[in-house]
Amino acid sequence: MATADVSPPLINWQKNLFVAWCGCFLTGIAFSLVMPFLPLYVELLGVTDPHELNLWSGLVFSITFLFSAVASPFWGGLADRKGRKIMLLRSALGMAIVMLLMGLATSIWQFLVLRALLGLLGGFVPNANALIATQVPRNKSGWALGWLSTGAVSGALIGPLIGGLLADSFGLRPVFFITAAVLFICFVMTLFAVRETFIPVQKKDMLRAYQVFTTLKNPRLVLTLFVTTLIIQVATGSIAPILTLYVRDLAGDIQNLAFVSGLIASVPGVAALISAPRLGKLGDRIGPERILVAMLLVSALLLLPMSLVQNPLQLGILRFLLGAADGALLPAVQTLLIYNASNKVAGRIFSYNQSFRDIGNVTGPLMGAAVSAHWGFRAVFVVTACVVLFNALYSWISLRRRVDRSSMLDE
Repeated sequence: MATADVSPPLINWQKNLFVAWCGCFLTGIAFSLVMPFLPLYVELLGVTDPHELNLWSGLVFSITFLFSAVASPFWGGLADRKGRKIMLLRSALGMAIVMLLMGLATSIWQFLVLRALLGLLGGFVPNANALIATQVPRNKSGWALGWLSTGAVSGALIGPLIGGLLADSFGLRPVFFITAAVLFICFVMTLFAVRETFIPVQKKDMLRAYQVFTTLKNPRLVLTLFVTTLIIQVATGSIAPILTLYVRDLAGDIQNLAFVSGLIASVPGVAALISAPRLGKLGDRIGPERILVAMLLVSALLLLPMSLVQNPLQLGILRFLLGAADGALLPAVQTLLIYNASNKVAGRIFSYNQSFRDIGNVTGPLMGAAVSAHWGFRAVFVVTACVVLFNALYSWISLRRRVDRSSMLDE
């Protein structure tokens, strides 16, 4: 009977995938709901000097990712020891409480500490990836992880629109309370709908960080994939600080600048939403390593002409195509990670990957701002294209030895 209790057939991975997708969707909404008016909330908390406002806005935005990068490996180790479902519950409930407290903050320092705490308690998406990756059949992992990635993307797309409407209708503070409620719904869904059979690992039996890498089929490849994730996020984030200003340069003084800029900012996410499951399925058939290198090359080729566009329409079309290519990148990386890691260490491998992603989230905007300050907006696209091209070459060299696809049968 004990063996039957932990047998894989009892797990309905399709149901878990659906619930995890909903959780990532709600988490994506919750995080992005407050993004459009973070500077306004900072101003509400008493920071009115324009220079200080820019500084504090950047600080409260970045500190969440910095603390998430630090905390992810710890949570990943705990997930490998205690299970992934408990980490999803911890993340959703912890973030709900922090969001509630943010709405009650009375000073910028309180808000900064709570933003750091949000980063420390986060991790729903990487733990959802680890849960699904360890349950789904390996020959469907590309499709499943591609589909799962669309949850957070679509939530992040809808969130700013809803957040802006709610802020205009109810004020800034209530949006934090609504966000907390959304995250609590995510907690309840996960509690009652996600099923996981997990045998706890004793702390004394846990592998140390260096031992985790000795269990990998190809440790050097996994490190390469971590760096690839970092560069993907650097390339994505580098354009964020200058996009609205670049659109204004292209369009002139138009009345609906915010709408046009928001639309151009969103189209890559829409394209990724469409392409990720399809390219993930293609990766299951021809190999995620081929998809990864090919889409990196396509991304580099699409970034270069963005520096030459003459109007927002041209930029929007190119960014839509870029999003379609980018939609395959992180799912391909995650699929390759699970091909090269056992279920025993999957939580930590995905958490390490999340740390590199968070570092990229901080580094990208800084790089974009620095390049635009020295050489102008158009140079950002050229430099980003060169970074992505380097990533494609770096990944291709590392992936020349084909991933051992027989690993799909090891588990």
